[in-house]
Amino acid sequence: MSLFTISDLHLSTLAATNKSMEIFGKRWENYMQRLEKNWRSVVSDTDTVVVPGDTSWAIDLDEALMDLKFLDALPGKKILGKGNHDFWWSTMSKHRQFFDKHGIRTISFLYNNAHETEKYIIAGTRGWYLEADAMKTVTPADFEKIIARETGRLRTSLSEAVRLKTHAPDKEILVFLHFPPVWNDKRTPGIYELLKEYEIKEVFFGHIHGGYVLPKDFDYDGISFHLISADYLDFLPKIV
Repeated sequence: MSLFTISDLHLSTLAATNKSMEIFGKRWENYMQRLEKNWRSVVSDTDTVVVPGDTSWAIDLDEALMDLKFLDALPGKKILGKGNHDFWWSTMSKHRQFFDKHGIRTISFLYNNAHETEKYIIAGTRGWYLEADAMKTVTPADFEKIIARETGRLRTSLSEAVRLKTHAPDKEILVFLHFPPVWNDKRTPGIYELLKEYEIKEVFFGHIHGGYVLPKDFDYDGISFHLISADYLDFLPKIV
């Protein structure tokens, strides 16, 4: 019963999404086929895989169905977080109803909650950009408001993780975010301070693409950070 993680799958099984990542170069050629092959080579039905964001290019749940079924058919339990391109994301009640209707059984969500696995406790949220001038949003976004909201969601998740840890004191709390909370010595306000407050030692994040000479793993102020975007991992889920 192992824990794996991989982010930014950018699935696009429907022609309607018209968003195959193959347009971004050789690194992405046949990426869905490679992902499936690699996933099946390392993940078993008793394992768990955390996917913190940018799972599908779909714009609503109906359009995301084939991508979600693709994931559901792969081995293991999947825990999905939200990314900045997950426009299909809806309320948890709508997700449950949709999954029940379509027989999706192996996918759950990391959203204002925490999950206990055999060896770890999983916490996290989407996060946001490191600073206001780094935002690349289609429509104007209130940086301070979103940071406050994401910080609140992370605190809710970490509080639940701490509650779970009271019954499993030997289990380490791991944090999974979509956006990097630290990058090039810049820190996302609120998010970073929570990591220190809760004494988190290991953080996994995606969002970053390109520049493949950059290190996937680095330490900063006593915390180990891991870049887990699918293209950086060559579409092979990373064992934790």
